[in-house]
Amino acid sequence: MAQRRPIATRDRKWAQRIAAWLARHEVTPNRISQASILFAAVAGAAFWLSGGASAPWLIVAALGVQGRLLCNLFDGMVAVEGGRAEPDGPFWNEAPDRYADILILVGMGLGAAMPALGWAAATMAVLAAYTREAGAAQGLEPDFSGPMAKQHRMALTTLGAVLGIFIPILMGQPTLALVLWVIILGAAFTALRRGQKMVADLNSSRDQS
Repeated sequence: MAQRRPIATRDRKWAQRIAAWLARHEVTPNRISQASILFAAVAGAAFWLSGGASAPWLIVAALGVQGRLLCNLFDGMVAVEGGRAEPDGPFWNEAPDRYADILILVGMGLGAAMPALGWAAATMAVLAAYTREAGAAQGLEPDFSGPMAKQHRMALTTLGAVLGIFIPILMGQPTLALVLWVIILGAAFTALRRGQKMVADLNSSRDQS
């Protein structure tokens, strides 16, 4: 079993109860992973429709992001703790996360009227994830380090939605745009940091062989 992303919420009683309920009712991990794409699509569309300032749509966006994260939590718990892992689980564990990042971040860019910024953030998010998977493909332990791993990106998008309700313009720019800039720079640094660690670990493994 590949190393799992460390998530403190996994040990909470309420999370364990919900995961157990899902497993008992034969909700498969793959279906939960697929549902995360739906939540991400709702979040991305809501960001777009918000125009960066509409409180109702920004609330929907924040809830969609959190729904995506809950799906990411429960798919693994049902698969591992619930004993319902499926043969094609590795695909559904990873691919929906990439789709979700793109849907949410591009939606934010559209909401800020800066679509290129959204695409840039999505590209950096996928690059950070790709670097982790590239290392895992070489037999290294998956590197979930930040400073802009998935949970950090989603925390910022949620914060951006909340801030947008009260402060749609910050420092002369749409608040959503500023959040996207932080994600772009943070994810780029994360990819670089993970890449450097991967190279160092591969060289260390060669020296020890």
